Amino acid sequence: MSPADPASTWVEVVVAAPAHSGLGDRLTYRCDRPLPAGTLVRVPLGRREVLGIAWGPTPADPTCAPEQVRPVTEVWDALPPLDADWRDLVAFAARYYQRSLGEVALAALPPALRELTSTQLQRRLTRAAPAAAPCADHPTPVPALTPAQADAVSAIEASERPVLLFGATGSGKTEVYLQATARLLARDPQAQALVLVPEINLTPQLEQRFRARFGDAVTTLHSRLTPAQRLQHWLAAHRGQARIVLGTRMAVFASLPRLRLIVVDEEHDPSYKSQEGARYSARDLAVYRAHRGSADGCRVVLGSATPALESWHAAESGRYRRVDMADRMGGADWPRLRLVDLRHQPRGTALAPPLLAAIEARLARGEQALVLLNRRGYAPVIACGDCGWKSGCPHCSAHLVFHKADRSLRCHHCGHAARVPRACPDCGNLDLAPLGRGTEQLEEQLTSALGALRRPDGSPVRIGRLDADTARAAGALERTLDAVHSGAIDVLVGTQMIAKGHDFRRITLVASVNTDGALFASDWRAPERLFTLLMQAAGRAGRDARFVAAQDSTVELWVQTAYPEHPLFAALARHDYAAFAAQQLQERRTAGMPPYSHQALLRAEARQLDAALAWLRHAADAAHDLPGRAHVTLYAPVPMTLTRVAGIERAQLLLESPHRPALQALLAAWMPRLHTLRAHADTRGLARWAIDVDPLSF
Repeated sequence: MSPADPASTWVEVVVAAPAHSGLGDRLTYRCDRPLPAGTLVRVPLGRREVLGIAWGPTPADPTCAPEQVRPVTEVWDALPPLDADWRDLVAFAARYYQRSLGEVALAALPPALRELTSTQLQRRLTRAAPAAAPCADHPTPVPALTPAQADAVSAIEASERPVLLFGATGSGKTEVYLQATARLLARDPQAQALVLVPEINLTPQLEQRFRARFGDAVTTLHSRLTPAQRLQHWLAAHRGQARIVLGTRMAVFASLPRLRLIVVDEEHDPSYKSQEGARYSARDLAVYRAHRGSADGCRVVLGSATPALESWHAAESGRYRRVDMADRMGGADWPRLRLVDLRHQPRGTALAPPLLAAIEARLARGEQALVLLNRRGYAPVIACGDCGWKSGCPHCSAHLVFHKADRSLRCHHCGHAARVPRACPDCGNLDLAPLGRGTEQLEEQLTSALGALRRPDGSPVRIGRLDADTARAAGALERTLDAVHSGAIDVLVGTQMIAKGHDFRRITLVASVNTDGALFASDWRAPERLFTLLMQAAGRAGRDARFVAAQDSTVELWVQTAYPEHPLFAALARHDYAAFAAQQLQERRTAGMPPYSHQALLRAEARQLDAALAWLRHAADAAHDLPGRAHVTLYAPVPMTLTRVAGIERAQLLLESPHRPALQALLAAWMPRLHTLRAHADTRGLARWAIDVDPLSF
């Protein structure tokens, strides 16, 4: 194509340009022919050549000579264009979460795809099978549905609204997902389903069950894949070869041209909300994506035993259809709540004597127990009793956590590590002591306390631990879970990782040993998170009714607390999420908090806290005359709770409005002004800033 060819077509191309670059959402290029919207292309950008997405034709500017517009370098005709539904999803996410279109669109593609040439892509496509993968030739036996499960599957097929599947832990929600998917694929041989999970490695049984039922029709998309695997799986989904995609939050952006069903399992989990880049909620985008594809019959199911209060409110107001599955499979009993009043226990007790005795009794009968402590490491801090020195991180406003296994102090925020000092750095005292307790210390104490106990076969009791430290090595998580399933571990100590979606069959006792920190936290979401964590942890117990009956045992949730009269425990004792949700929503309505209002955070980071706060004050001043300002409250800038991380000071400004459109209008008009604020002399130390729409943490 000649550089000045008057017959060339002008096309808008989306490239990965950050929001602050000033390049705009779309760049104009020339091509020797019209390109279908969604076509992948390679284009020059400065001195580089980058992957872009043709977003559609654009009229030629008569004042601009054709040779001034750079030509498209390559057109990837071998790959089907990204369809209109996918482009609409990306455009909505960019608009709603205040990011550039290209930043969201290109981040949604596999990183390896961005590095290929058209020749390399063609070779990869030639090696891939063109046909859609069939379902398993010899599927596992399909169990008969209970009446509640059958009603849930029928509701999913019939409802044009999002379905909130409010299913108790152990009620058989996974089988509902499987059979709803099977019916979809039976009706439409080309249909595709997307199943989202909070963390792929914490729900291995879900993947195993889908693969057992559907065979090679299942593929996965998550960050643990190698770049080559992620590209291969994405291509299979984009070309319709993968009928079912199982993935984490990033999979909500997968290109699925025949998407007809979206399942969001454990929809309450905060992992669905991204905390960097475009801070999107995969759950909310799944609902939008299903709505956008509703003309083609796309359904969305949000499943949880403890739904997010936003989802519960949407069901109560009629926007979602709630389907209840209140009973556990096989008539399994609910765990009975046992509260241990720490005010009546010896000071510094890690495990109250009654709780320890209950664990011993379970293990002697061949049962298993879970012990939950949502704090990893040996101790949160080491301290000097003489001068009061504490092991603080030099780069963060946080303490260095003591890890006894390797005698190290580590920051769980910036990664800084140091050896434990031989003496107090301030006064030279040799007697440094750990304060508080983490999972590593709890494991040690349980090992000591249960060391003389024997299992029914005479072998010693075995204690295991599952947290971010023990799961770091490749395959370590899977080995630990397999050991629990096989009975090789009798007591599993861990953080919230142990409460997420695991189908343990021999656990009859769950204990939470350090609960009170969340009862009176300043974060207004803390009660919801605590109730959810305890309900989910309790749901790991008593899942096999036949085993419990054969043992002539009871199923219990033990909670150590100094506040047993707290109303949260009353609802927990009844396993009454509905009552807890009603009470929490009433408090939020009175206070004007979400879901009765809508929020956004403007965060600023700088080397000096004064610079971050000054920039936020200028930002607030710049919003005084923007659209929607009359309906939006801007609170004063404040330092974040964890003010310094990795040597960077952090501050934030909260925006709140009862009207989502007003908040969105203000944010959209505010963005161009925010990009110009670095010019102020008192804000030149600003490192970066970002907007977080619908924030989950403050």
